[in-house]
Amino acid sequence: MARPVTLFTGQWADLKFDEMCKKAKKFGYDGLELACWGDHFDVNKALEDRSYCKRKWEVLAKHGLDCYAVSAHLVGQAVCDLIDERHKPILPAAVWGDGKPEGVRKRAAAEMMNTARAARAFFNAAPPAAKKKLKKVVVNGFTGSSIWHLLYSFPPVMPGQIDAGYADFAKRFKPILDVFEQEDVYFGLEVHPTEIAFDIASAARAIEAIKGHRRFGFNYDPSHFGYQGVDYIGFIREFRDRIHHVHMKDAYWSSTRTRAGVFGGHLDFGNPNRYWEFRSLGRGCIDFEAVERALNDIRYDGPLSVEWEDTNMDREFGATEACAFVKKLDFPRSDIVFDAQFDRKA
Repeated sequence: MARPVTLFTGQWADLKFDEMCKKAKKFGYDGLELACWGDHFDVNKALEDRSYCKRKWEVLAKHGLDCYAVSAHLVGQAVCDLIDERHKPILPAAVWGDGKPEGVRKRAAAEMMNTARAARAFFNAAPPAAKKKLKKVVVNGFTGSSIWHLLYSFPPVMPGQIDAGYADFAKRFKPILDVFEQEDVYFGLEVHPTEIAFDIASAARAIEAIKGHRRFGFNYDPSHFGYQGVDYIGFIREFRDRIHHVHMKDAYWSSTRTRAGVFGGHLDFGNPNRYWEFRSLGRGCIDFEAVERALNDIRYDGPLSVEWEDTNMDREFGATEACAFVKKLDFPRSDIVFDAQFDRKA
């Protein structure tokens, strides 16, 4: 069987859940990856109201959809970040509280622990047919980083500053991951600029910092690697046992020099002077054929979740186009050697 194709609802949080489901089915999707904002998945309601998760599944079933993951990118970002006024609009009011940074970070960590518990409750409430399709329970998200601002090293980074950043990540995230272990849930970090892991080298260092905690893995998204010059196929092979979920998202980067480079020049997305942009699937530079074959090589059998972003395209047109693109691209791996049939002895 081809993998299920789902739509990440993070960029659609302005829509009510029922409307989101109706549109996703019309676009052609098999299911949704539910964002923990808007009204798509409420962590506290999932824990406090025993009927909440059941009602969510009923709406999904009404529209012929499944779900394979929930995502907590916004709250996760605040766990390790240096908190400032940018975080207030993206966080639940209870997590922001009085806005004092250390309190925000601690409340964000507690919310991530509750997200693991809520995800377990949600998938426990799934109808039997949906449970049968589920390989593992996954919460995708971000970690934030206390050292992202040190990326370009001038003034020179002081000895120990980067080590301290990874130690801070381990101190804050290991207790979260221990709750994930208790709930039999996996965390999928979307490796991404501004996170503790943003390329292959930093991802390996993050794993080392948490001493290889088995609940820590990745929500693989090639769009964040290509414009950086990172080997996005090599990432799949290096972390084959830790890829718990896959985002399908495309990015374009220019083949010629531009006014603003990799760092963006403080230009908004959509500005023609940018070096790179997110694009609707198949309209950027990511080699999705190579991605597909690498996923087959590592025997990844989870969903392919479209995270649709393209500043200059209507999102409903783009989401429909992206779904068709992924379904046409996807193919099951072969379990035979194609030319073995020539060997009569075999």
